[in-house]
Amino acid sequence: MKICVYAICKNEEKFVDRFYESAKDADGIYVLDTGSTDETVAKLKSHGVFVEQKIIDPWRFDVARNYSLDLIPEDYDVCVCLDLDEVLVKGWKELILNNWKEDTTRLRYNYIWSFDEYGNPAVNFLSDKIHSRKNYHWVNPVHEILKYDGKEVFLTCEALTIEHYPDSTKSRSNYLPLLELAVQEDPTNDRNTHYLGREYMYYQKWNEAIDMLIRHLSLPTATWKDERCASMRFIARCYKNLNRFEEAKMWLNKAIEEAPYLRDPYVEFALLYYQLKDWDNVIKYCNEALKIEKHAKSYINETFSWDYTIYDLLSIAYYNLGKYDLSLENVLKAIEMAPNDERLKNNKILIEKKAD
Repeated sequence: MKICVYAICKNEEKFVDRFYESAKDADGIYVLDTGSTDETVAKLKSHGVFVEQKIIDPWRFDVARNYSLDLIPEDYDVCVCLDLDEVLVKGWKELILNNWKEDTTRLRYNYIWSFDEYGNPAVNFLSDKIHSRKNYHWVNPVHEILKYDGKEVFLTCEALTIEHYPDSTKSRSNYLPLLELAVQEDPTNDRNTHYLGREYMYYQKWNEAIDMLIRHLSLPTATWKDERCASMRFIARCYKNLNRFEEAKMWLNKAIEEAPYLRDPYVEFALLYYQLKDWDNVIKYCNEALKIEKHAKSYINETFSWDYTIYDLLSIAYYNLGKYDLSLENVLKAIEMAPNDERLKNNKILIEKKAD
């Protein structure tokens, strides 16, 4: 069985050596460069990587991915789509060889999108960009996905891990117009509609975000409860930023009803009540969130639902209610999860003085 790695890139010379080192066990590595002006191409070629250059104008991620896929010879069996800022964890090839079945078309794997400052996975979910060579193509101008001509057969191998080390200096300013284009091209696509609403929220276009996210919820194909819950949370977040707190509460209640098994809407509620200085409700919703111990591997999950935030909120709420022992107990838990956080350590000193 022949396995290749393929990628698109532009001006990513600083990632080339690490990328190659993680992918070098592949039977072939194929990269489409979309206009680098640095040493990316030269460095890739020095490692023996097959590289072609093509300017994609107007830019679309799906067009670029399809050109990169076309570089791969037909005699390959499995294709691993990897970006240059991603790393295949050692042993990946053996896991594919040992698990891939004759009828498999796509493989789901463990994807760590980001790490916290202590090296722990912060955003961790299952991804699926390892696929058979034939009958696949990419669609969507941004947040592109694979489409298969036929019936897909998925395999899940959580032991196979790809790690992402994003370049914080790179702009994502083209995402918004590309998402608007995606929704314009297919107004019935629930995934892109959700992403566009979320993007409006990131740009603080609160009313546009609310309208688009409500539109997402109205689509008949918008049935994934986790994503529906996220849209409801984002609507609430927009209303919070508009100081329309009752509407924010209404949408967070809807979010809890939609997906009561997720921590996120409870923590969003606690954050809202923190802003309103309603300490009893901060405690109530933090404790409800802590009852949920299963961390589902979905990109939807919020980092603040699983880091020190809940204990930080509890500590502050108990402090403001004069319950200093409980405040100290929770700030110590928060510090255990974030030992370098100076604000938490300063809070501990203040609480200890009151607790004495």
